Amino acid sequence: MKSVPPTDADRLDAPTRIKGRGAASNPEGRFETIGKTREDDGWHREAEAAPRPPTQVTEERARSIISRNDSPDIHFTQSINPYRGCEHGCIYCYARPSHAYLNLSPGIDFETKLFAKTNAAELLRKELAKPGYVCSPINLGANTDPYQPIERSRRITRSVLEVLSAHRHPCTIITKNALIERDLDLLVPMAQAKLVHAFVSVTSLDNRLSSTLEPRASAPHRRIEAVAALNEAGVPCGVMVAPIIPMVTDRWIEQILERAAGAGAKHAGYTVLRLPYELKDLFREWLDLHVPQRAEHVMSLIRQMRSGRDNDPRFGSRMRGEGEFAELIRQRFRLACRRHGINTTRELALDVTRFAPPRAVSPQRELF
Repeated sequence: MKSVPPTDADRLDAPTRIKGRGAASNPEGRFETIGKTREDDGWHREAEAAPRPPTQVTEERARSIISRNDSPDIHFTQSINPYRGCEHGCIYCYARPSHAYLNLSPGIDFETKLFAKTNAAELLRKELAKPGYVCSPINLGANTDPYQPIERSRRITRSVLEVLSAHRHPCTIITKNALIERDLDLLVPMAQAKLVHAFVSVTSLDNRLSSTLEPRASAPHRRIEAVAALNEAGVPCGVMVAPIIPMVTDRWIEQILERAAGAGAKHAGYTVLRLPYELKDLFREWLDLHVPQRAEHVMSLIRQMRSGRDNDPRFGSRMRGEGEFAELIRQRFRLACRRHGINTTRELALDVTRFAPPRAVSPQRELF
């Protein structure tokens, strides 16, 4: 009798939804030399729920803290990431492949095996004190979210803000967590001195979709409330409609901008979905699990915006895409911003002239 090969659903390592996590599997990173596969030993298996891996946080002493870039399509040259990995678990996160450099998976590992840079504030103070340091706004949240859930207890982002505030150094913040409201006592005085501008990222206004797409981020309505809270307190806060995923989140563009304008946002930006390296396979798994009837259509539209590929890393097109669908998104975003009075000026006007470098501690203290 001819044996029948197992279907995807019969595989021991088949992707399956894990409550509270974005990824459905834990594939090897692209630098791994050894592959692992689970094999059926023939014993009967009772149906059981997928395991729920706990969050593990490793404290690390970083060797440097300010990352620098000269990318022509990024509006800042300096950034700080207090954490590696992100518990928000956003399935679309372009930072997932960076976990491969740690010999960890961009899948479940990225959102469960986190690294906290406990000496971030100490390193920052040393960097700012260097004689050749040139002040320019530092972005918090360029790679992983500075207000992800572990920040509530670790408070590393807050310690970084304390250094920036003490030395009147300007910064920008991007987050999708309402925890940013906790630091209003620091942000308000910085805003009064034109030292901070925040952006809250909102992908949709659908709580159910958000619970699978970005399971441990703040719910969409809480993010809008955070935008309102910051603006009411005098901290300029805009919105990032990012990433826009065709046939998944693009229907919400106009409504997000309308809600953001109602919350006092004066600036907004957007990006379209990027799928570098291992991320393309993880995202396809998510599509097959959550919107299987649309999976092929979604990937087709992504390829239309990416010159026929899953990902296009070229500067100039990687953030916005190209082609008819990308142009439609651009027009919709522009018209909605105009309708709601958003982006009437592009100048964020952060003040670099107030910067006061840290001084070395003198044995004479303040006698002279």
